[in-house]
Amino acid sequence: MGTYNIDEITKLELVTKMVGKDMDVIFNLHRKPVPEDAPDMLRAEKIGAPGKIDEITLEIKKGELMGFAGLLGSGRTETAEMLFGANRATKGEITVNGQKADLKNPHEAIAHRIAFCPEDRKRDGIIGDLSIRENIMLAVQARRGFLHPMSRQEQNELADKYIKALGIATPDAEKKIGELSGGNQQKVILARWMATEPDVLILDEPTRGIDVGAKAEIQRLMLEMCDDGVSVIFISSELEEVIRCSNRITIMRDGKKAGELTGPFDGDTQNNILKIIAGETVKA
Repeated sequence: MGTYNIDEITKLELVTKMVGKDMDVIFNLHRKPVPEDAPDMLRAEKIGAPGKIDEITLEIKKGELMGFAGLLGSGRTETAEMLFGANRATKGEITVNGQKADLKNPHEAIAHRIAFCPEDRKRDGIIGDLSIRENIMLAVQARRGFLHPMSRQEQNELADKYIKALGIATPDAEKKIGELSGGNQQKVILARWMATEPDVLILDEPTRGIDVGAKAEIQRLMLEMCDDGVSVIFISSELEEVIRCSNRITIMRDGKKAGELTGPFDGDTQNNILKIIAGETVKA
């Protein structure tokens, strides 16, 4: 595509050359502010479990994107799994859309319209030998109950809808998901949970290990879902994208909530996050 001196090309131009299309979208995502009177969609009051999480309190408003920052092992994933019932909180209280929720397991979370895309898509997300169609319909079928199976026509319509909506690169819905690129596998997992029409969507490292074009699409979809009233929890090790996408940021350290920052964010935000991770006090 070309050879350039470092001072002759910007980051945006470099990415555009690599992807082969205008990638201005990734650097200019439009994050809308959340209305002050927006209701709490999910609230966790001093939830925790011994050896994992120590009494975390947080709330996510309707249509808000809450970013989670912190080092590996800080408790980001453990908190997300607790909010989805994959790890049960032994203390504290969780409220979803104004109703107390006893999230004993993921099935209970799905019933409360909570969705979760796990950190390790190959181990915990995709079922590699199944088709795209079969992978997409799993969560909807789980909520419906396996005594009430979806018809093949319903499955086809669901798969075709989200293949088109998310731009999944495949000749058809019957291709095995294990044969797709990492970015397209991630889109299929996202489609699985979008199909449940969730109120709360938890995304744990959804952009890890995918190309910059797919990363931009995932980020765009997150913000579009927030615009539609979905509350999104977004976990990422890349502070730049957490800052770019979030309305608020929760910073984790050693299984505890170390701090919280509220947007709009500026050039000092990344340094402030790092200071909080290091144990310093920063004005919110």
